[in-house]
Amino acid sequence: MPVLRLLRATTFAVVCVMVSLGMHVLAGGATADPAVLAAAVPLITGGAFILARRQRGLGTLLIAAFAAQYGLHHLFSAAVVQPPPVLGHGHGGLAADLGMLLVHAVTALLSAYWLERGESALAMLLRLLVAAVVTLLVWRAAPAVRRLLLPPAGQDGARFVVLLLDAAICRRGPPPGVFAF
Repeated sequence: MPVLRLLRATTFAVVCVMVSLGMHVLAGGATADPAVLAAAVPLITGGAFILARRQRGLGTLLIAAFAAQYGLHHLFSAAVVQPPPVLGHGHGGLAADLGMLLVHAVTALLSAYWLERGESALAMLLRLLVAAVVTLLVWRAAPAVRRLLLPPAGQDGARFVVLLLDAAICRRGPPPGVFAF
């Protein structure tokens, strides 16, 4: 289902880029041009689409989210035309850089957690859907199966069930006499 995977990846990418930009601005960074956002969303969508082929663990998602946040920070920072600094005023130095690092790290942690929980919930919903469909099919097919499994005429029903169970049970074990003392 590539269409569903692309829809999930695009939704995640838009939310990830917008939250990252919001937190970037909150930490003291400048806003980015809409063209930069339009370029960032397909990049994040591509990564999310590749990762969405199968369910991933939190560790893989954390690595991907930290890489995405690192790239988005540099993209947002490089795309801004910095106004000339006012003399006598600093940019905040180490405190601003530490705040920016903390904001992007928290955003990466939340993004990875959100994606992992969403993937787990979707996988569980799909498993429940398959189980419900199989149960419905078995329930609807039960009368036909019952007709096929009725014991032949003249045979006891309990004996027929025992024969079916004997055919289904595999009684493997060690050969007799191997552990005899």
